Amino acid sequence: MKKVFVTGMGVISAIGNNTAENLDHLRSGKTGIGPAKYVKSNYGQSHPFAEVKLSTDELKSQLNLKTTYGLTRTDYIAFTALKEAIAHSNITPEQVSSEQTAFISASTIGGMCNADELYEDANLISSGSEFVESYTGSTHTLKIAKEYELSGIVDVINTACSSSANTIMLGAKLIKSGRATRAIVGGTDSIGKFSINGFNSLQIMSDTPCAPFDANRKGLNLGEGAAYLILESEDIVGDKETYAEILGYGNSNDAFHPSSLSEDAVGVVECISRALKSAQINPSEVDYINTHGTATGNNDMTELTGINKVFNGFPPFNSTKSYTGHTLGAAGAIEAVYSILSINNNELFPSLNCNTPIEPFNEFPIKEHKKAEIKTVLSNSFGFGGNCSSLIIRGTECEKVAMVECNNEKKHD
Repeated sequence: MKKVFVTGMGVISAIGNNTAENLDHLRSGKTGIGPAKYVKSNYGQSHPFAEVKLSTDELKSQLNLKTTYGLTRTDYIAFTALKEAIAHSNITPEQVSSEQTAFISASTIGGMCNADELYEDANLISSGSEFVESYTGSTHTLKIAKEYELSGIVDVINTACSSSANTIMLGAKLIKSGRATRAIVGGTDSIGKFSINGFNSLQIMSDTPCAPFDANRKGLNLGEGAAYLILESEDIVGDKETYAEILGYGNSNDAFHPSSLSEDAVGVVECISRALKSAQINPSEVDYINTHGTATGNNDMTELTGINKVFNGFPPFNSTKSYTGHTLGAAGAIEAVYSILSINNNELFPSLNCNTPIEPFNEFPIKEHKKAEIKTVLSNSFGFGGNCSSLIIRGTECEKVAMVECNNEKKHD
């Protein structure tokens, strides 16, 4: 089977507008969670959120798009991360639009971040806004496909919070099976009334900064962001810089509950085990786990249970959602980028706000920034409906290059 390498990445989140800024905040332990500035909601001041630190107009102004008609905040965030990923991989417009390049993207909220416009359009209160055709989760993908004149396989995945992890899995499978030589994969989501009210109705939204794996955790903070990775077959990589290999992946569904995982961690154990089998490695070869780590009562306990069953203990682990909040459909791709940053820089980033570990495990996540040899990472993403996904990402044999230096050297238009 062909090897699949990561040759480029782009990310925007509450802790940075590009990869270098995200890395700086992970190193310094500086969260992006705080009072809302852009989202208009009754909960905007009573609950913290992890917003991208640019207004929609600012996001729009830094992109030179052919048309902006009907684009939502979700779309602009996606275009921002995608632009960086393409520039980082140094692929040409012809390569992007090639039939051999697949584009697989994810979103759970899509254009429904424009909740007020959606309400008015749906109830015929408006005369028809420019966003009438922009509310679905697939709209950002259609807009990107048109902007970049894509001619290869184009697909959208919505498996809730495991969505963009599954785009990486599908992209790698397309390359390994010979259906594509390159795949651009990732996801995007923004914050809106729709998602805020939905998560609040489930009573899992915290009114304080989230505390993953803390015994006194109160729930998640909603975040927004996007990340895209350029995956390329070993057949076409040549002498390009490679940042990681997508070594394995696993997906399962415990079919337990619409919004909760089985407390026995059936789905968690299965997807991790399948990922290890796909990668042909033993659990002992995993150096670090980037957990799903939402800080909800069900997720954190279940994830610890599953990890302990597979590993008979706990490799170093953290939850980077303590920086970015829960970015929903974008989470898996953002956390894959962070995993690769750990690999390329031999660093472990602290998980924030955990003061009392969960019994009976009594295991703390990574508490401080430190250097460590990181070759192989497990990244977990779990979605509503029990859709569980795990990725195994391994460093390549080429010389490791600090991503912050790489991003400073490459000029992005």
